Amino acid sequence: MLESSDGSQRITTAKLAASVGVSEAALYRHFPSKTRMFDSLIEFIEDSLITRINLILKDEKDTTARLRLIVQLILGFGERNPGLTRILTGHALMFEQDRLQGRINQLFERIEAQLRQVLREKKMREGEGYSTDETLLASQILSFCEGMLSRFVRSEFKYRPTDDFDARWPLVAAQLQ
Repeated sequence: MLESSDGSQRITTAKLAASVGVSEAALYRHFPSKTRMFDSLIEFIEDSLITRINLILKDEKDTTARLRLIVQLILGFGERNPGLTRILTGHALMFEQDRLQGRINQLFERIEAQLRQVLREKKMREGEGYSTDETLLASQILSFCEGMLSRFVRSEFKYRPTDDFDARWPLVAAQLQ
């Protein structure tokens, strides 16, 4: 449902139940409210992204490679999960409780903090830092990700976030000099 053009409209439990082929009562046996359904989806998004980011940080030591892998992870996750991308961009949450959008905002703040930390560790790991403030660089990298995800949703999933990534990444990386 979130992957179709219906995903940009108000989502009701009746529509949701019909789209997955169960009764509304069956949905409410598992979730006390529609908000809790969204909470569970957001929790899945958080767990998926943060767990994988931590694996990247554990396995990769080169700063630029870490940043590239994190960006690819975010864009790839969005591409593989278009319905969840509607949640990440806030489109699916427009008619829902503000608290849900707050959770998405917190997730992006956590990711930005991780990017900032990767950028700051460059000096320690590689002996030389960046000439531009790490906070500015981290927000620029995350803005690139958010923009590509928004473009994906806005185009009704026509323009995939990873399209032309090998041509786009050098443009992002050039800002890191």
